Amino acid sequence: MNESPMRMSAGEKRAATALAGIFTFRMLGLFMILPVFALYAQDLDGVTPTLMGLAIGIYGLTQAVLQIPYGMASDRFGRKRVIALGLLVFAAGSIIAASADSITGVIVGRAVQGAGAVAAAVMALLADLTREEHRTKAMAFIGMSIGLSFLVAMVAGPLLNQWIGVPGIFGFTAVLALLGIALLYGFVPDPATERRHRDLAPALTQVRRVLVDAELVRTDVGIFVLHMVLTAGFVALPLALRDAGLAPGDHWLVYLPVMVVAMAVAIPFIIAAERRRAMKQVLVGAVAVLVLAEFGLAQFHTGLTALVLLMGVFFIGFNLLEASLPSLVSKLAPVESKGTAMGVYSSAQFLGAFMGGWVGGRMFGDYGFQGLFLACAAVLLLWLGLVATMRRPRHLSTRILHLDEMDLHGADRLRLELAAVPGVAEVAVNVEDRTAYLKVDNEALDAAALGRFSRSA
Repeated sequence: MNESPMRMSAGEKRAATALAGIFTFRMLGLFMILPVFALYAQDLDGVTPTLMGLAIGIYGLTQAVLQIPYGMASDRFGRKRVIALGLLVFAAGSIIAASADSITGVIVGRAVQGAGAVAAAVMALLADLTREEHRTKAMAFIGMSIGLSFLVAMVAGPLLNQWIGVPGIFGFTAVLALLGIALLYGFVPDPATERRHRDLAPALTQVRRVLVDAELVRTDVGIFVLHMVLTAGFVALPLALRDAGLAPGDHWLVYLPVMVVAMAVAIPFIIAAERRRAMKQVLVGAVAVLVLAEFGLAQFHTGLTALVLLMGVFFIGFNLLEASLPSLVSKLAPVESKGTAMGVYSSAQFLGAFMGGWVGGRMFGDYGFQGLFLACAAVLLLWLGLVATMRRPRHLSTRILHLDEMDLHGADRLRLELAAVPGVAEVAVNVEDRTAYLKVDNEALDAAALGRFSRSA
């Protein structure tokens, strides 16, 4: 490549933008249902609160189970083929849900939607199309697109529900999936090579190491609980807004300002967590905010003003945690296990969504609004205890060095020499790829000493 190592090339920008679009189309389809489904489900044959919640969260189960197999399949059969297949499966699930007139049919459709689990394959394709030094920026771009899709979905769901109803939203979701395939083949470049990226791909040999790391397990429990209470909340919040006197067609008037203000308030704390090395304090505060919001919802969900304010408080904490937890995983994971740690973390997130829908529906059916919100507060209190007792995380970032030819003996010597550089906390050398993966403390790093080891640091 002749491109400047300091800037993303036009091809890298194009790949990141197009793949972010594919992520956005898929996540919009999953999220747009959240603010409207509880209202729609009341008229479905065979509906119970438990089955309603299951329909909301079932996609998380199939997504969690299949995302790693999709990633492995993309290594063998090709990225674009597997991504296109996953989007077709997602479209098929959307059509099944759109045509269903019973809660069972919608559950099947949502499960099939989740079975189109292309996230790992999309990230692998992104890694094939970007240089290591720009991969973090490209991944951050996709992360922002997911956050934006959630915000848009909260507004678009109620609006589309007025015009085309929930079956129409499912049908629109199928169209978005097909547009994603068009975007994949029309705008995403073909990679020169497809290979397994050790810094991104989960490795079965590393799973045990990740699961016995107490600090990483805390983050997995955290993202599980966060998405559990989020999904459980959407079993009840649309109904609470309706019962408080807000017409379903006007729910977007709540979600739009709540989401925008919550995001704006959360951003300064996200920045402070990184710049001031205050990650633990920010996490503890954010979980405490969620606890207060859930206790408030349990007591004041009948009044519209209080309900809207408490939703705002909840989403401030949610946005803060949603943005901060992946960064914490990256800091805590051993450098050679980062891909595995992120894979386990992602699976925990989707399993949380599944449990939130299923258990949240059951709690709502048995104990009503107050019981559901108090149960969420209780689970969050347990998480607060885990966060409060966590070790203060080291603020480390990842560096990737490109190396000259070497043998195994040379790799062992290089590993020791790199570990001796001030500011280098961890080192893993891959002989096959001629690459060294490092975790460094940028404030203590001797960049000049490190630069001597690499063709491009």
